[in-house]
Amino acid sequence: MVLRQQVKNINASGLLNLAILGVLLLLYAPILLHWLDGWLHKNISTEHEYFSHGIIGLPFAAYLSWINRKKWRRLPDTIHPLGAVFLLLGTVFYLSGVTEWVNLSLPVILVGLCLWFKGISGLGLQGFPLLLVFLATPTALPYLIAPYTSPLQSFIAGTAGFILNQFGMEVTVYEINLYVGGRIVEVAPYCAGLKMLFTTLYVGLMLLYWTDALSSRRTTISFLCIAAIVSTSANIIRNTLLTFFHGTGQEAAFRWLHEGWGGDFYSACMLVSLVPLLNWINNYFSTSPETQQEAES
Repeated sequence: MVLRQQVKNINASGLLNLAILGVLLLLYAPILLHWLDGWLHKNISTEHEYFSHGIIGLPFAAYLSWINRKKWRRLPDTIHPLGAVFLLLGTVFYLSGVTEWVNLSLPVILVGLCLWFKGISGLGLQGFPLLLVFLATPTALPYLIAPYTSPLQSFIAGTAGFILNQFGMEVTVYEINLYVGGRIVEVAPYCAGLKMLFTTLYVGLMLLYWTDALSSRRTTISFLCIAAIVSTSANIIRNTLLTFFHGTGQEAAFRWLHEGWGGDFYSACMLVSLVPLLNWINNYFSTSPETQQEAES
């Protein structure tokens, strides 16, 4: 009788999980497909393109949740009151019809489900996948940041102009505009490299988690800071090339790097460089005298 009751409980739990998964798919599959189509074909709003790292981040989050499924089952069933609050809040967001709130309802409801079924321990187990989902959810954050990027735009314009002057090109820089060859090149807010920076930090977090380096505060801070510098430097080089192409009338090359697959290829190469960078930082700290002293003590 006990065995039969356990089988019934397992079947009921499995059916409930399938029902919840089915409801989530019905609610969010159209939204996720809309994001994916917009990110791939760049027919989504400019602000939402900033979150195109979700192409790799969301599947990775789903994969992490899947491999944690056995640990999830072993956790005691504990209902946390905040679970109901998050579920209600996510429902309100979804039913509001406001794009930003509908988007945010996904991570909010997922947090609510974790708290409702497994409590704080469940939220802790799925914490990193939930963080990846939240950071890949399109919001108005880039639109809010854009008005404050003028110092970065001016810095990029000035640096690009300085580099081109060293190669003998006559370039005049005025605020965020570069004048070269009778043409004007503007370092617009969306050319300030924020998208590349967001993607770099997002992929950096994934690499830190995958290599189990996220637990080391020193490695994490050092890697993310250097990665941000690499991203900013790569964006300066890209804007320098764009200015050179536009100023010399090479419009095909300009479009290839600015709007075509050349820009994606350039970003991909920069992201690949993060792998040896993280390996170098790990090796550096593992062989440093401070680390060896801590290990001996």
